[in-house]
Amino acid sequence: MPDRIILEVCVDTPAGLAAAIAGGADRIELCSALALQGLTPAPGLMAIAAEAEIPIYPMIRPRNGDFVYDAGDLDAIFRDIDAARAAGLAGVVIGANAPSGELDIDALSMLVAHAEGLGVTLHRAFDLTPDPLAALETAIDLGFERILTSGCALNAMAGAETIAALVERAAGRIAILAGGGVNPSNVAELVARTGVREVHGSCSGPMTHGLGQGHEDRAYKLGFVQDGLRDTDRETVAAVVKVLRGLS
Repeated sequence: MPDRIILEVCVDTPAGLAAAIAGGADRIELCSALALQGLTPAPGLMAIAAEAEIPIYPMIRPRNGDFVYDAGDLDAIFRDIDAARAAGLAGVVIGANAPSGELDIDALSMLVAHAEGLGVTLHRAFDLTPDPLAALETAIDLGFERILTSGCALNAMAGAETIAALVERAAGRIAILAGGGVNPSNVAELVARTGVREVHGSCSGPMTHGLGQGHEDRAYKLGFVQDGLRDTDRETVAAVVKVLRGLS
């Protein structure tokens, strides 16, 4: 287990990436469209992220919606894994479900094999599985290094009991990365209740850029700017880091 509790921050913009690194994040989940729970990031953002001195794991999710993938979806995922490798990134974040909600073992076996040489995180497709303890064993057998999970609940605090059971059952064979609603006010309690050594959050605040730059009204009316836009906030990242360093 790591000597200290790891903070992974999910980001989807160059500014958010810079804020997460400046705030002290240990690892980045690189995405596009976090408002859609994260899609595969663009090549340009991957290239920028590759210059960072901390591990970067891009989300590999080719479309919005569920994680039941057909041959075309899987082809896109294979190519995006290749792009992450070509960019020099440390790993990838992948997942796939069968229509039953169980992990799609055939698809994931192919994806993990295709990602050989990269780290592999199983994303919250895990939270759709009907039996998380069985899915844990499947993830271990497939060779994942960690599972990102809210404990199959709306957020990690609500799923803390399940996350704790996963940590106990995993017994160090795979890392459990608790995510979903993690913030400076609850992260200490989450760690205490679950025993996780890795946590994941967006650490976001209201976006202060990309809002129209003087032509806000027209940009808003045409749909380019939406209400409630958020981006990674350096101070929030630093606040979570400060709490976690006090627990390590």
